[in-house]
Amino acid sequence: MRDNDSVTLDLVGVRVDAPAQQPVMHLREQDGERRMLGIYIGAAEASAIGFALEGRKPPRPLTHDLIVNLFENFGAHLSRVVITEMRAHTYFAELHLVHQGQTHVISCRPSDAVAIAVRAEVPIAATRELIDEVGVVVDEEDDEASEEIMDEFRDFIENISPEDFQEK
Repeated sequence: MRDNDSVTLDLVGVRVDAPAQQPVMHLREQDGERRMLGIYIGAAEASAIGFALEGRKPPRPLTHDLIVNLFENFGAHLSRVVITEMRAHTYFAELHLVHQGQTHVISCRPSDAVAIAVRAEVPIAATRELIDEVGVVVDEEDDEASEEIMDEFRDFIENISPEDFQEK
């Protein structure tokens, strides 16, 4: 995939959607119309993203930390992550990994891709086709709402408990 086939996104944050009581990851197009992309994710992934955004370092590596450590130890470099498409209400993403001069593309969930990208400090992107299909234009006044989203997410992270991860 060429760079001009994708758009760079900013991670706005994660919040809990009130009716569904499920975390939603919010990403915003850096340039252009600054369209938003909201993707429902699991509580564990929301927590992992929140820890990374807050700069928290666990005493032992969590799964996404471990993945970044593996890349580094094997001499691989994560160049970026790309959210590629949505099929049957499910989003797909890719890790773009460079190892010994070769680029390897690895399929993964968008929540894992973003959790890894935040830790590895690499760009997050989406295909232009996906943004054109599902991106939502949000008023600039909603920038204040973005800070509210981050506040809600911080509250979610501070109050999460092991019981939240049990299947019901």
